[in-house]
Amino acid sequence: MALTEQFIDEGDIHPIDLVEHIAEHHAWDFDRIAEDQIAMAVEGQWRTYSITLAWSAYDETLRLICTFEMEPPEHRIGELYEALNKINDMCWAGAFTWWAEQKLMVYRYGLVLAGEQIASPEQIDTMINAAVMSAERFYPAFQLVTWAERTPTDAVQVAIGETYGRA
Repeated sequence: MALTEQFIDEGDIHPIDLVEHIAEHHAWDFDRIAEDQIAMAVEGQWRTYSITLAWSAYDETLRLICTFEMEPPEHRIGELYEALNKINDMCWAGAFTWWAEQKLMVYRYGLVLAGEQIASPEQIDTMINAAVMSAERFYPAFQLVTWAERTPTDAVQVAIGETYGRA
């Protein structure tokens, strides 16, 4: 069943209400922090990602932040930033940033709904899944750069490499 089939009139539903229904549909752990904000945990292959979505009525934007902890060695920070630049060149719908003070790698995306547009459940579900897929795709590159001391170019190539054939 499509996610939209669960709703009769999306026009009266707050975007965070839609997110809450999606989290329930996927059986994700979540906490409705406020009327305009929800936090959830989404299990990936590499780790569990913390995802927060917040609605800003001021600029009519649904903001997504997907984070995971990361504590790179100080001497690899320059290479980490170089890897971030290379990775962000491959991300069309969002971007990664490193929050050093919080020791978090962050994927950010904003869905602009100007003019009183309404986000569909499929849009929001795709937005969340795209964040997790991006984090999953590039997590190995971040690890290779920071802990295996691989060059950013090499680490990104490993992360985006396709496997062909079968074992």
